[in-house]
Amino acid sequence: MKALVLSLRLVLWTTILLGFLYPLAVTGLAQVFFAFQANGSLVAERGEPVGSFLIGQDFSKASGYFIGRPSATGDHPYNPLASGGSNLSVVGKVFQDSVKKLRDTWRSKAEAAGIKTPVPEALVTASASGLDPDLDLQAALWEAPIVAQERKMDVEAVQALVRTQAVKPVFPWDPPAFVNVLELNLALDKSSNPQEKIMQ
Repeated sequence: MKALVLSLRLVLWTTILLGFLYPLAVTGLAQVFFAFQANGSLVAERGEPVGSFLIGQDFSKASGYFIGRPSATGDHPYNPLASGGSNLSVVGKVFQDSVKKLRDTWRSKAEAAGIKTPVPEALVTASASGLDPDLDLQAALWEAPIVAQERKMDVEAVQALVRTQAVKPVFPWDPPAFVNVLELNLALDKSSNPQEKIMQ
C-alpha cells in the first residue's frame, strides 16, 4: 500500500511539474524574450498578417511575384499540417513526370523573358519539409527577368533588389546565399506600383 501511495504521488508531482509548470515556464519565457518567433514569425502589412517568414506560400497564381520551391504537401501547397517530403524515388516515373511538368512551365516563361540558361533544380524540386520559405540566390536571380517582364520593370533593378534581400553565408558551414521569398515579394511591392497587390 505504501508503494502504491508513493507511486501515485510521483505520478501526480511529475504531471504537475512536466505537464503544467514546465510548459508554462517555457511558454512564458518565449513570450518575454522571443515573442515574434514564438507567435509564428508572422509578417503584417497595414495591420493585417500576410504570411510567415518560416512557412512558404504559393505565389504561382499571381503574376509578377517570385515563386519559391515547389511544395510536397499534396493538393494544398505549403500546408503545415502535411509537412514532409513526397518520398518519391528520384528515378520513379511520378517524380520524373512532376519535375518535367514544372521544368516545361518554367522553360515557357524563360523563353518569353529571353532566358537561355537551364531551369535551376530548386525551382522544380521540393524541400524535405515541403514548406521551405527560402530560395537560393542563384535561382532567384534566374527568375528575376521573368518577374521584371511581368511587372514591366528594369531587369537590373529587380536583380539588384534580389541581391539586397540575400542572406549571405557567414561561416563555412552556412548554406549558400538565399532569399526569403515572402520578404522579397514584399520588398518588390514596395519598390514598384503594380495595379494589384496580393499582399494588401
